[in-house]
Amino acid sequence: MTAEWEKALCRWVDAGLLPATTGEAITRWEHERQRQPPATGRLGAPIRVLLVLGAVLLAAGVLLFVAAHWDSLPPGWRFALVLALVAGLHGLGALAAARQPATATALHAVGTVALGGGVFLAGQIFHLEANWPAGLMLWSVGAALGWGLLRQWPQLALLVLLLPAWLVSEWTLACRQGEMPDWAFAKVAAAGVLLLALALLAAAGGRDGPAPARQVLLWVGGLALLPASGIWALVLRFGGAVADQALTAAQWSLLGLGWTVALAGPLLTAWRLRPRGWWPVGAAAGWLLAGLGVAGLREGLAAALLPFVWWLLGSLALVAWGLADRRPERVNLGAALAAGTVLAFYASEVMNRLDRSLSLIGLGALCLAGGWLLERLRRRWLGHLHGVAPPSGSAPGGGQP
Repeated sequence: MTAEWEKALCRWVDAGLLPATTGEAITRWEHERQRQPPATGRLGAPIRVLLVLGAVLLAAGVLLFVAAHWDSLPPGWRFALVLALVAGLHGLGALAAARQPATATALHAVGTVALGGGVFLAGQIFHLEANWPAGLMLWSVGAALGWGLLRQWPQLALLVLLLPAWLVSEWTLACRQGEMPDWAFAKVAAAGVLLLALALLAAAGGRDGPAPARQVLLWVGGLALLPASGIWALVLRFGGAVADQALTAAQWSLLGLGWTVALAGPLLTAWRLRPRGWWPVGAAAGWLLAGLGVAGLREGLAAALLPFVWWLLGSLALVAWGLADRRPERVNLGAALAAGTVLAFYASEVMNRLDRSLSLIGLGALCLAGGWLLERLRRRWLGHLHGVAPPSGSAPGGGQP
């Protein structure tokens, strides 16, 4: 039976899109590849799922076992158990590295997770003063050492997650000690996390796939972007009109230090990842700062419309950045942000002015018509990105995205 790809290849050759010699070479190469035995070095999806599930269950079982017997153990045994867990997991990973690299990666990842629990448990064992930022810093150092020695993606993912958590916890402690208002803490933390997510998205550029390490950064940034955007929107909506002039001189200095770290850290990260392509993250920093002024408007039509126009501009800028770098994930994220902005505008400015039934009808019509239009635009953007323009009359459900 002729495979689907062979039928498509015949159509392309008949249409003159490919030379006949190229079509014959492709067919010959595919047939030879199918006759070869399957490669054993690449793991299938079920094996990957089992390894991840096994690592999570192992970590959970270890934590439950320690928690069940913790009170009955003397301090010396507690500390020995903590050291044995961390050293044993990494030792098993080292033993399995030669024959089972994937299993070794999972064991080393669980070992680094156990290190975090060991850091905080050690403080409890020896009755040290509770300092969560210091514990996160030590955990981050352990993840950094793991990445430097092993060069495995779970170590890098933990490092990328732990470093911002440490900085946010340090900022939280500093704000509590300096009696900073909640809005000041929330603005700096939310802006820094959102800008860092955009900086991690800058790790990949061009049509070719990024390196494995940059792929991890890309995934972390992509998964964090939408939640960080939602938190930033809530912070601006409910904390944008608070008078900044109520701060003291010491609080202003602390606030300036926080904004410096929140803006300079992601910008330096973007520059380190892409020395020549970091400037869109700098433009995003300007967009964030402009949002503070937009959120300060509380009266008139401009106060009702400008925040949503500002978000739409940011969404389209993300799409344009993706098109310029030929990165489809930025196009998809920009389209998702634009859809969320339109829905938020309808829910906050239109829905409460209509009857309940009319508001639901309008919401349904907006989801159907707006979703169809946005999907059509997204497919057209992706078509230009891949150099293939979709037919003008094609429906969103069909065709090649």
